[in-house]
Amino acid sequence: VQLQASGGGLVQAGDSLRLSCAASGGTFSWYTVAWFRQAPGKEREFVTNISYNRGSTYYVDSVKGRFTISKDNAKNTVYLQMNSLKPEDTAVYYCAAVFLVVGAAAKTQDAYDVWGQGTQVTVSS
Repeated sequence: VQLQASGGGLVQAGDSLRLSCAASGGTFSWYTVAWFRQAPGKEREFVTNISYNRGSTYYVDSVKGRFTISKDNAKNTVYLQMNSLKPEDTAVYYCAAVFLVVGAAAKTQDAYDVWGQGTQVTVSS
């Protein structure tokens, strides 16, 4: 499967954005999909994922209550709805996927073997 991320942009603090991760070339329903982000000068960090089996979701504490991940298997797309954005959310956001691994076991970069290109999110104060 191949992934393409989109939807980034420049917004003000408190605004919302929705990122999309479109998949092609595989049976998307069998993939756990995650969003990672990398801010300038920092390591790439896990943000959230959605498990292939039961749709269980996991979030890093800093985005809980503000970000929501969802998956539409019919459209082969995963969404990241980001509300109440903060300047510290500024980063390049990447989507990633792994085949037949539950989300609880896939919260680090090395769990994923398919990556999309990043999309820049910039939040101004």
